[in-house]
Amino acid sequence: MTEMSGTPSPGTGVPGRIGIGLQLDAIHMKILEVLRENGRISVAALAERVGISRASAYTRFEALRADGVIKRFTAEVDHLRAGLGITALVFVTVRQQMWKQFRAQLAQMPEVEYCAITTGQHDAMIQVRMADVAAVHALVTERLASIPAVKATETVFILDEVLHRPYVLPSDRRPRQAPSRTAPADPPPPSGVPLGKMRFTSAAEGRADMHRNT
Repeated sequence: MTEMSGTPSPGTGVPGRIGIGLQLDAIHMKILEVLRENGRISVAALAERVGISRASAYTRFEALRADGVIKRFTAEVDHLRAGLGITALVFVTVRQQMWKQFRAQLAQMPEVEYCAITTGQHDAMIQVRMADVAAVHALVTERLASIPAVKATETVFILDEVLHRPYVLPSDRRPRQAPSRTAPADPPPPSGVPLGKMRFTSAAEGRADMHRNT
């Protein structure tokens, strides 16, 4: 790719994917910050927000798209108004020889919004959005439990989504201010009791049978 005017040479500015493509500087980061607030902003408005010319804003925006830093644009939907008022996390223990089957079966479940392979006690975390608790229960105990690759599940219902950013950037990190000496310190939370958090674990039907078959 032809180096754009104002793009730093490798080793300067805020590094992007070094050695692969576009080197991200502070202006690129500002463009991404603005797009996070409004992905449909015009090039003229983007240039004004960032403080660069319209031509430079267009060139940099197109470079971000061509390099794959900006992968796609999509709409953010209010799930409650769309009829999906219940969100749950399902932690799954997978039979280690059956990962391929697990992935294939999961891809056929449109209710699954997100899935990640994790470390720790469980092997995967699935996020689902459903109309009600009964729908989540049916998904876990009937559909997930019927997949031979699934050894066990644990379900946690989300009570409130406090914060959800479209994406985070290295430029989001700001120096933390030192606490005021006159301001009273916040009292520590009660030991062993996370504030504002409750967990519900589903009593999956057939769980005893699953343990006998392992």
